[in-house]
Amino acid sequence: QVQLVESGGGLVRPGDSLTLSCVVSGGAGGPYGMGWFRQAPGLEREFVSTIDSPGTSTYYADSVKGRFTVSRDNSKNTMYLQMNSVKPEDTAVYYCAADPIQLRLTATPESYEYWGQGTQVTVSS
Repeated sequence: QVQLVESGGGLVRPGDSLTLSCVVSGGAGGPYGMGWFRQAPGLEREFVSTIDSPGTSTYYADSVKGRFTVSRDNSKNTMYLQMNSVKPEDTAVYYCAADPIQLRLTATPESYEYWGQGTQVTVSS
């Protein structure tokens, strides 16, 4: 069974930086295509970024482009989200997800088969 565990969330000030991690374990497949999503209170889950299985292609939501960077280390079964110049509107629970289609880049939550439990990011002064 594939398990995803996020970490690295916390309380930061506007303009600060933060790095989230997502460790993938279990399952016979992989490396998976991976994605980051977020959900703020009262809002729908929102796409943030995705990276293909070899880590050569990435795609970002317009709201984070130029500020966030997704990367992965397949030797550690880990994906990262480097968040720079964070804003209050980045406040949300951040989820990582795994897509069995390794070379697909998709922003559609339904394409992802496995999900982590989420990590809270709060941006406030």
